[in-house]
Amino acid sequence: MKKFLRNNGLSLVFLVLFVLAMAGQSYTGLKQYNSELQETGRQQVKLLEYFSSGHFFESTFENWESEFLQMGLFVVLSIFLYQKGSSESKDPDKDEDVNREPNPLRKNVPWPVKKGGLILYVYTYSLSITFFLFFVLSFLLHWYGSMTDYNEEQAFKGSQTQSAWQYLGNSKLWFESFQNWQSEFLSILGIVIFSIFLRQKGSPQSKPIDAPNSETGD
Repeated sequence: MKKFLRNNGLSLVFLVLFVLAMAGQSYTGLKQYNSELQETGRQQVKLLEYFSSGHFFESTFENWESEFLQMGLFVVLSIFLYQKGSSESKDPDKDEDVNREPNPLRKNVPWPVKKGGLILYVYTYSLSITFFLFFVLSFLLHWYGSMTDYNEEQAFKGSQTQSAWQYLGNSKLWFESFQNWQSEFLSILGIVIFSIFLRQKGSPQSKPIDAPNSETGD
């Protein structure tokens, strides 16, 4: 167990933080949603009912959507774009190990490398494919949640509701997306630029403390 915790500490801590934050969001989101329902004279909901509401879907998946988008773009753009001196970039003056062709004769290679063919092709790009698939799924669920929440409000006010395709052109949906996308792009810009000049001892996201600013990577 000790070895398992040591080898998986980073993912386990972030999983616990995710669960705690999700619980906090669910609790406070339910209170906020019920407060809005009470103000307009509508019936309040229980927690399980809240999980199927447009309010929950919108608030959850508009954030997931931006996270997966930024990571997918970062993975792909860092293949052929560089930032000299950043620990988040490949060195433009070197041939990096990540560029080498897979060798099925190497020791302990993953099974898709041994299999070859289409399986190896998909595995070769599986990281970006996964991030973009999760982005698309999150966007669709955000779209559904935002539309449902919007139509509930419209129906209560006696105004016209919108179909899914009509809502795709609604500024509310895109405002929710862009306000999250811009913050994620800013955070990536921050780590790319700050890692040129700033250091964090012991972190793989930083260069060694005594490394020159012009040195790329760790």
